[in-house]
Amino acid sequence: MPLRDTLARIDADLAAGRIPVARQRLRGLVSSFPHDLTLRRRLAEVYRLYGETAQAGRWMYLEEDRDAAETSAFETRYETPAQRMRALAWQGPESLAATSFAREQLAAVRTACSEAVGHPVDWDGVPTEAEPEGSRRSLTGFLTGAGCLLAALAFLAIWVNGLIALFD
Repeated sequence: MPLRDTLARIDADLAAGRIPVARQRLRGLVSSFPHDLTLRRRLAEVYRLYGETAQAGRWMYLEEDRDAAETSAFETRYETPAQRMRALAWQGPESLAATSFAREQLAAVRTACSEAVGHPVDWDGVPTEAEPEGSRRSLTGFLTGAGCLLAALAFLAIWVNGLIALFD
């Protein structure tokens, strides 16, 4: 469906009070047109109707006239630069941004993420986790893996015991 038709449906949904439907349509449009700052602004407006300041801040993050409280809520919810990169859902280089402020914001987030992971990253290859090796999450992952291995070994021991009992 053409962009103009989808925007008309969004306007109709909002006028009829179908805010969740309008939000979902806008999310789809932002996914299809990640460089369109107008769509991001409209999505932030819909999230304001819900009172979701972190999401409003997320979608207004690239705008110079953004609300400081919304920006702070976004940065609190998405603590690491890698989380912010994924949340912003940008695709391609910063040069595709329509404003210099948006380009600067995108570059700052990408640079912070690169520093956090220790190597250059780009918007099309956002790392899934940007924490150091010795972090708490790495320990949690190790303990989870060890627990799974222990459970598998216990299952194998019970199975072998049952097999031996069957032939005795």
